[in-house]
Amino acid sequence: MTETVSKVFIAFQDNEESRPIVDAILADNPEATAVHSPGLVKIDAPGRLVVRRETIEEQTGQRFDLQQIHVNLVTLSGHINEDDDELSLSWLR
Repeated sequence: MTETVSKVFIAFQDNEESRPIVDAILADNPEATAVHSPGLVKIDAPGRLVVRRETIEEQTGQRFDLQQIHVNLVTLSGHINEDDDELSLSWLR
């Protein structure tokens, strides 16, 4: 019997501010996929997804406060674990 892994997701407004965040998430989560629709980009990942401050800073070349992602965040799905360096979504507790 094959075990089904539930997907988590995070979605952002599709704009210039979100693009480096999306690129960083995709770089840190090789199993993640991005789906673009008008004005929105949704990133799905099986089981767990991580957003790392350090990777966003590498993408932008600037310091980044992880709380800034909330400005363009539309929705997310999964249990949230967040600190100053990382936000993760998963269905595991």
